[in-house]
Amino acid sequence: SAAKPEVPYYAHSLKLPSTALHTGDVVLVRIKDKGTPPFDWILSLEQEPEIQGALLSMEAHSGRVRVMVGGRDFDVSQFNRAIQSRRQPGSAFKPIIYAAALDRGMNPSTVILDAPYISKGSPEEEIWRPKNYKKKFFGPTLFRTALIMSRNVITVKILREIGVYHAIQYAERVGIESELSPDLSLALGSSGISLYELTRAYLVFANGGMLAEPFFINRIVDRSGQVIEENQPSFREAISKETAHVMTDLLRAVIQEGTGWRIKALKRPAAGKTGTTNELRDAWFIGFTPSLVTGAWVGYDDRRPMGKGETGSRAASPIWLYFMSQVLKDQPVEDFAVPEGVVFAKIDSKTGLLASPHSEKTVFQAFKEGTEPKEYTPKPQAAKSGHFSQFDMDHSQQQ
Repeated sequence: SAAKPEVPYYAHSLKLPSTALHTGDVVLVRIKDKGTPPFDWILSLEQEPEIQGALLSMEAHSGRVRVMVGGRDFDVSQFNRAIQSRRQPGSAFKPIIYAAALDRGMNPSTVILDAPYISKGSPEEEIWRPKNYKKKFFGPTLFRTALIMSRNVITVKILREIGVYHAIQYAERVGIESELSPDLSLALGSSGISLYELTRAYLVFANGGMLAEPFFINRIVDRSGQVIEENQPSFREAISKETAHVMTDLLRAVIQEGTGWRIKALKRPAAGKTGTTNELRDAWFIGFTPSLVTGAWVGYDDRRPMGKGETGSRAASPIWLYFMSQVLKDQPVEDFAVPEGVVFAKIDSKTGLLASPHSEKTVFQAFKEGTEPKEYTPKPQAAKSGHFSQFDMDHSQQQ
């Protein structure tokens, strides 16, 4: 008969260490607690992790880099994954697309059709059918909901409407310097960029539209007291303060209502976005409070998949949460200041129109002044779909 395949130890209950270990083995363990006689310690069996990660944190109002972690262990690898690595950001890139769309006339209550989309140019090009993460479509969807729930197909349609080259130029304005692919896959974060670049781009939202020139060194003074080098905050306007705050409000909703839900445990105002790439090769969370902008990335150096369920929400956001919880634990709670030119409206979360007694679910949403909806949600039997738009898709581009 055929030999029975070996079953890995993790596949069954390991009740006795002797079933896996032998006298003389050298193993990695973690001390859990003091034991009771005759045992000195309670230990857990560990292994050296192969996965890597990076973290970068900057002051929101100066651009000063407070923390940079380029990998798990500098003694093992000196490669700085916070700056030198270029990885696909996945959905963490979407806020740049949505910010560009806000400046092209869309607003958080715009309703867009979440339905199958086929992109095909010349006959030689391969047909591309982008899908949402859970491979479902949700019909008419608010602009804000599409970002909060990280809907891929809607983001592709938004990018097609505003134009790929406009989006690339917009990304450059907020600090993205890496080369970006001039096609619709840009909506899904297909172009490799650094954690440094993406964190700097989110700083624009946190800092009222101002792009900072990050610096690592405050001052270098020689032994005689002469200043050899000194750096001061340097900014330029990248986007309007109104757009920056509307994006901040949307990214706060990502945490309160969407994929960044784990960050609610911080128990203070925060905004951010998860990112996950195809086959779970990269996991990101980029987020900010009024004082700090922090980005976290997790993945293998050889770009292999991390395994089922290892999304930005599960793999990266807990790192961000742990770091920010420690850094801010003795700091006063701050809220985001609302600039002039931004108003809030209570809207129907389905129609995008102003909330009425007929609304089943409502939300408060920030708008650039003058772009907020003016009509109220009607009775269900005469319900309107708000400013519904498929962006003039022709039949050859839909199923």
